[in-house]
Amino acid sequence: MTIKNVIASAPGRVNLIGEHTDYNGGYVLPMAIPQRTTVSLKILAGKQVRLRSRNMPEPAAAFNYELGCEARAGSWGDYIQGVTRLLAGEGHALQGFEAHISSDIPVGSGLSSSAALEVSTMRALREAFGLALDDLTIARLGQRVENEFVGAHVGIMDQMASSLANNSEALFIDTLDLSYKSVRLPDDVDLVVVNSGVSHSNSNGDYNTRRSECEQACKILGVKLLREIAYGELSRIEALPEPLSRRARHVVTENERVLQAVHAISKGDLQGLGKLFYQSHQSMRDDYAVSVPEIDLLVELAMAEPGVYGARLTGGGFGGSIVLLARLGAGARIAEKIADAYAKKVPYKPTILVKGKGELNATESH
Repeated sequence: MTIKNVIASAPGRVNLIGEHTDYNGGYVLPMAIPQRTTVSLKILAGKQVRLRSRNMPEPAAAFNYELGCEARAGSWGDYIQGVTRLLAGEGHALQGFEAHISSDIPVGSGLSSSAALEVSTMRALREAFGLALDDLTIARLGQRVENEFVGAHVGIMDQMASSLANNSEALFIDTLDLSYKSVRLPDDVDLVVVNSGVSHSNSNGDYNTRRSECEQACKILGVKLLREIAYGELSRIEALPEPLSRRARHVVTENERVLQAVHAISKGDLQGLGKLFYQSHQSMRDDYAVSVPEIDLLVELAMAEPGVYGARLTGGGFGGSIVLLARLGAGARIAEKIADAYAKKVPYKPTILVKGKGELNATESH
């Protein structure tokens, strides 16, 4: 039995640490953010799908297609086309629908706007058509949408975070077996997210090139995934040609940093956790080469603030946002100071998306 009208939503995510490790079978530590994507869906007769985004300018705000005739168009509608094609391929019965989409997750901010769109759409379709989809299955399908339909060779972290994480706890995920557990941040810290204003896209060539480089490194090393290379085996990586050795070194050392970060959180060691943030950013900048000067500037401005424990690029890179940990109660002031200094140096407008733990908790009921 179908329900005629439903509203569903899903959050964006900020990854605390563990970047570009998920498609290498490694560890990640994301958490949900207050910003969400909401889908208002109405069932229609027939097979027509009518989509409208409140965040896109005309005429791009509208996207229409027919179920069973999904074809990649290179637009935001591909994420929903991918959802309906994969659901049908998995044997789920759908019919036409109209969906209005709104989101306060900035596109290209490195905070999983695409995953939130996929997850919120599947949640709406699950409720409307009574689909047998659990939250982990939704995450798996969301990743497949990007890999198989959109053309972005992403790992599963974003979809798992959007489908399973919450605002008060980080989600420690082992992407090799998809096991996960909640990790609560210490009470005496503010989590801050600042968007650089430099937009990125996971479906562009740079992101896919990094995954290809990891696959090349695996082939030479004789392993299926870089997760198989232990931290104590870094000497194996040094024999790789450049830039493959640097790419593999980032993944192996980043996996170790995630494990150390979870341990630091359990001990309330904010100084140690902050140091890991800085080390992660340096590795992403130098070994994985996914940072940009504007992101580096935000991290440098954060480093200059006495109340900051650590800061790093979050997300796929080539733009996007930084995440930083600040002394409890100082997050908002520090975020505004960093944003002001940044805006005076570059032609981009920064956006403060999260400026303290209180802001995260205040929106947890969404």
